[in-house]
Amino acid sequence: MFEALNERLTGVFDRITGRGALSEKDVSEAMREVRVALLEADVALPVVKDFIAFATERATGEDVIRSVKPADQVVKIVYDGLIEMLGGEEPTPINLNATPPAVILMAGLQGSGKTTTSAKLALRLTKFDRKKVMMASLDTRRPAAMEQLAQLGKQIEVAVLPIVAGESAVQIARRALTSAKLQGFDVLILDTAGRITLDEALMAEVAEVAAVANPVETLLVADSLTGQDAVRTAKAFHERLPLTGLVLTRADGDGRGGAMLSMRAVTGLPIKYMGSGEKVDALDVFDARRVAGRILGQGDIVALVEKASQELDQSKAEAMARKLAKGQFDLNDLAAQFQQMKKMGGLQGIMGMLPGVAKMKNQMAESGVDDKSIARQEAIISSMTKAERKKPDLLNASRKKRVAAGAGVEVQDINRLLKQHRQMADMVKSMSKGGPRKMQQMAAMLGGLGGPTGVPGMGSGADMKRLQAMGGGKLPDTSADEMKAIQDRLAGLGGGQLPGGLPGLPGLPIKK
Repeated sequence: MFEALNERLTGVFDRITGRGALSEKDVSEAMREVRVALLEADVALPVVKDFIAFATERATGEDVIRSVKPADQVVKIVYDGLIEMLGGEEPTPINLNATPPAVILMAGLQGSGKTTTSAKLALRLTKFDRKKVMMASLDTRRPAAMEQLAQLGKQIEVAVLPIVAGESAVQIARRALTSAKLQGFDVLILDTAGRITLDEALMAEVAEVAAVANPVETLLVADSLTGQDAVRTAKAFHERLPLTGLVLTRADGDGRGGAMLSMRAVTGLPIKYMGSGEKVDALDVFDARRVAGRILGQGDIVALVEKASQELDQSKAEAMARKLAKGQFDLNDLAAQFQQMKKMGGLQGIMGMLPGVAKMKNQMAESGVDDKSIARQEAIISSMTKAERKKPDLLNASRKKRVAAGAGVEVQDINRLLKQHRQMADMVKSMSKGGPRKMQQMAAMLGGLGGPTGVPGMGSGADMKRLQAMGGGKLPDTSADEMKAIQDRLAGLGGGQLPGGLPGLPGLPIKK
C-alpha cells in the first residue's frame, strides 16, 4: 500500500545521507519534499501541516545539527512523527471487560468488508483470546449477507444466530443478546447493515441497535482503498455513534495509504485492526511502529516472526532438520519449502517484511521473480512421479517431455529447476559434513529449527537485536552487516543472481 510513499521518502533520505552536517536549509528542503510525498499519498492537508511542523521543529534542534550522523536522526524524527500520526507507540487493545456477553457492534458502508471482518475478528478472539464467540447478522435488506455470515461461521467453527425471516434489525439484536446469555457466550458480534452511501435511515437504524445492544466496542469498518472518502465516512459515523475504534480493510491493496495515515488524526479514534488479505485469518492488530517501519522501508521483522510461529509446522521442521543432517535434499523437500513460503504469505509477503529488500522490488519484478513463478515450479514437481521427486536423476529426455506437458511448461523450465535443485542439494551435502554449527546454519536457511525464533533464517543474534529494537519503539537501522546476513540467507535458498546483487530464490527462473 505504501510503495509510492516509501519510494519518495527513501529518495529524500538518500539525498541527505552521508552529509557531515545538515543546515536549516537542508532540513527545510527535505521537509518540503516529505510534505509533497504525504500530499501525493492522499494524506489530509491539516494532518500534513501538523506533521511537518512537528518534524521541522525537531529536525532543526541543536542536537540534530551537531550530531555525527544528523541524517539518521532526521529519519528517526520522521519515524516518530509517523508513529504519532498513526496513534502512538502501543496498540490499543480491544475492550472485552463487560458482563458476558460483551457486545461488539460492526458498522460501516456496504462493500467495506463488515461481514468478512466480523468473521475474521471472531476467529481471532476464539483462537488467541480463547473466547466463546457468537455472530449475528442484522442486514435484513440483503439476505445474501446473512447467508454469507452463516457460511463463514461454519468455516471458522464459530456459532451464528439462526436466521428468522421477517424480523427487524432491532428484533434480531434482542434475540441475539438473549441467545448469547442463555448459551454462555463471552462475546457477541453484531454485523449491521450498510448502504452504498451515507443516509439518515442507515444512521437511525444503527443508532437504535446500539441503544438496544449497549456495545462495549463499536468498530467502524472502512475500506482503506477509498482514500479520503473513508475519512469522511468515519467522521459522519462518529457524529451519530459512540465509535470506539476503527478497522481498516484491504491494507494489502495498492492504494496510496492516505486514509490510514489520516484516519487517526482526523477522528481521534484508534485503529484497532487491519485487514491484510481475503483469508479469514488475515486480520492483524494495528501497530503504528510496524506500519511506520514499513513506510520507511525497514520491513517488519516482528510480524514475520509472529507469522512464522503461527504458520510453520514444528514437527515437519524437525523432520526436515534430521534429513538435512544426513545430507539429503530431494524435490519433495523443495516442494515443502514452496508450501512453507506460501503459508508465510508468499514471496511478496515475506519480502515486504524484510528490511531493505523493498528497494529491490522492481528489480525482482523485472527478473520474473514472483509468486506465479513459485506456483509454476510447484506444478512441475507435482507432475513428476514419487520416484522422480525422490531421485531427480531418473528424469531423462522423454520423462522431461512428459512432465513439461503435464505442468504446461517448456523442457528448459524443468532443466532450470533441476539445476537449481542440484545446487541446493550440493550445498546440503557440503554443510552436512561441516559439523553441528554448519547444520544449524543450514537449518536456518532452509526452514529447519533455525535458532530461538523458529523462523527460517531468523535465529541470529543480529535478528534478535532487531526484534528488541523494534519492541522498544526505536527505528531499527539496517546495517551493511545485517543486509549481508539477510542476502546470505537468501543466497542459501538457491541459484542465480538478480540485478543489484540480490541472490535468487529456489526454483525461480532468473533471467541472466
